[in-house]
Amino acid sequence: MPVLPTKLPNTGTTIFTVMSALAAEHGAVNLGQGFPDFGADPALLQAVTDAMAAGHNQYPPMTGVPALRQAIAAKLNTLYGSAYDADRDVTITAGGTQGLITALHSCVGAGDEVIIIEPAYDSYDPAIRLAGAVPVGVPMTMDYRLDWTAVRAAITPRTRVLVLNTPHNPSGRIATADDLRELERIAEQHDLFVVSDEVYEHMVFDGATHESVARYPGLRERSFLVSSFGKTFHVTGWKVGFVAAPPALSAAFRRLHQYTVFTVHTPTQHALAAYLANPAPWQGLSDFYQAKRDAFRAALAATPLRLLPCEGTYFQTVDYSSVSNKTELDFARWLTTEIGVAAIPLSVFYQQPQERRHVRFCFAKRDETLALAAQRLARLQG
Repeated sequence: MPVLPTKLPNTGTTIFTVMSALAAEHGAVNLGQGFPDFGADPALLQAVTDAMAAGHNQYPPMTGVPALRQAIAAKLNTLYGSAYDADRDVTITAGGTQGLITALHSCVGAGDEVIIIEPAYDSYDPAIRLAGAVPVGVPMTMDYRLDWTAVRAAITPRTRVLVLNTPHNPSGRIATADDLRELERIAEQHDLFVVSDEVYEHMVFDGATHESVARYPGLRERSFLVSSFGKTFHVTGWKVGFVAAPPALSAAFRRLHQYTVFTVHTPTQHALAAYLANPAPWQGLSDFYQAKRDAFRAALAATPLRLLPCEGTYFQTVDYSSVSNKTELDFARWLTTEIGVAAIPLSVFYQQPQERRHVRFCFAKRDETLALAAQRLARLQG
C-alpha cells in the first residue's frame, strides 16, 4: 500500500478532543472545551422549524441568505460606524473556523509569512501551513497583553498577514483602542492584511467596549472580520458564522468559498435572520456571562488557584503554581483524572510550548455545573 501523504505531518488530535474524551472517561466536569451545557433560546429553535416548514430547504445563494447578510451588515454598521454592503461585503460561512481558513487562503501563498499572537487558537497554525505559508508566533507579554514591539521585530519582507483575536482565546484579554490604532499603523506601514477573529465580540465585561477592526478605516479596508453565531447564541454545533470584508477582499474570499463549502444550512440562516430582528439577546450577552464569570471567580477564591484577569470571552485562566510543579499538560490530565475537573493547558497554544503553569477553564456552563467544579477544585492543596 502506498504511503498516505499529509500536509500536516506534525499535527495530531486537537487538545479539545483529547481532554473532552478524558473527561467523559473519568466522569469529570468538562470545563475544557468551549461550549455551553445549557440550551439556546426556544424562540431561535422554533425559528428553524418554521423556516423548514416554510420550504427554505434548498440551496441559498452562495454568499448566504440575503436577509441574514442584511441583518449582519446593519448590526456591524450600527455598532462600529462602518459601511459594509450586505451584497458585496458579507459572506455566510460554515462557522468561524471555515471563515478563518478561507480568509487566510485568500491572501497568502507559498513562502508568505503570517504573524499569529501566542497563545494562539489552535486552528490558526495548521490553516496557514495548509496554504503553504509560514506561521510566525509572537508571544504576548507576561500578563497577556499585545506586544507591539515584538510584532514589529517579527515583520520581514515576506510578512503578508497578521491574525488578530479579540476578545482573546485563551487568555480572556481584550484589545484596547490603543492596540487597534497601533495595528492600523503597522498594517499601513508594512502593507499587511489582517484576519480578525472576533467570535467573542459580544462577551466584553466591566463596561469595556469591543474594539473591532471595523471601527478603524485603515484596518477595515485591509481586514477580514470573522465572527460566529454559535458563540453568541449558545449553538456552537450549528457552525454558522460570517466574514465581512471590503469588495476586493470579499471577491477573493468568495472565489475559494464557492469551491469549499459553497453555502451553509438554509433554514438556519433564515432563522438567524429573523432572530436578529430583536437585538436584546446579543445586547445582553456580556451581562449574562459577566454574572457567570463573577460567580465562578468568587467560588474559586476558596482554592489555591490564582485567578488571572478575564476581560472577555467565557474563559478563565488560572495559575496553579502553588499547587503543583507538573507541566501544564500533565497537570490538566491529573486535574481531570484525580480531581474531576477538565481544563485546557495554555502551553498547547504556542509553537514552542511555554510552561507558565497556566490552565484555562470554560465558564459557559449552568450554575450547578460551575458549583460542582468549584466544589471539586476546593480539594486542591496549596
